Amino acid sequence: MKIKETVNKHYPNAKTGTEITESYLSLLETEYKSDLKKMLFATSVCSDDVNVSTDFRKVLSRPFTMGGLGGLPFSGFTGMVAFSHHIPDGGDAFIFYGPHIGITDEGELGRMRRIGQSRLTNSCGALMLALERFIKKNEEPIYVPQNVYYDYQQIQLEQSLMPFKHDIINSENPKKAITDYTYIAIDKQIKQLVKMSIKEFSCKRIFLLGGVIINTSEEFNDYVDVRNFDVVNTEKPNNFESVSILETEAFKNL
Repeated sequence: MKIKETVNKHYPNAKTGTEITESYLSLLETEYKSDLKKMLFATSVCSDDVNVSTDFRKVLSRPFTMGGLGGLPFSGFTGMVAFSHHIPDGGDAFIFYGPHIGITDEGELGRMRRIGQSRLTNSCGALMLALERFIKKNEEPIYVPQNVYYDYQQIQLEQSLMPFKHDIINSENPKKAITDYTYIAIDKQIKQLVKMSIKEFSCKRIFLLGGVIINTSEEFNDYVDVRNFDVVNTEKPNNFESVSILETEAFKNL
């Protein structure tokens, strides 16, 4: 089975990272007349070295890194405010975010063959660890993530997923489910941080592109399953609204 068919079996709408890059940068330029040379790019994706699925970095300079384990925006409010202060004059802000999940050549989710390795390893490792803890501890005593200074990102990631624990471990595919719920957590946190800091942005627009990154073996392209593409108008700080453009004609014609 070709890798595209393998990926699309689980993520029917997923496209390669290159396709996503070209489509969305073209949309920003043609539909929104955005000057990419004046756009500041930020990411909130997992710190895993495999997360170079898109080519945004090749076009948009100086990416601002917000994400940590699992893709949660661990740079927090301080990071978002710092990002808002770095937008070039007359430019726009663009944030790409989401979790990632590996897929083997045979179609197993949550695992992948990394560059230079013959063995399979977990992807996302942090999410698969959280899942293991949720499943193994699904009896008395109930597992409750406890903050420790030496692993606070992993613990905070697990705490963010605890409200979804029951649904995750009882789903048809827990590995896919924990990734999907992590996307929900990241999306919520990114939009909350933007809302909290919106008065700090000197630009008029903030573009938010969120999705799930699908990691494949090194000879194949990685994929992205886009979940939302929003534009935030910073000139309405007291009436914050993230307006989805997924249904616009321009988007449908990508």
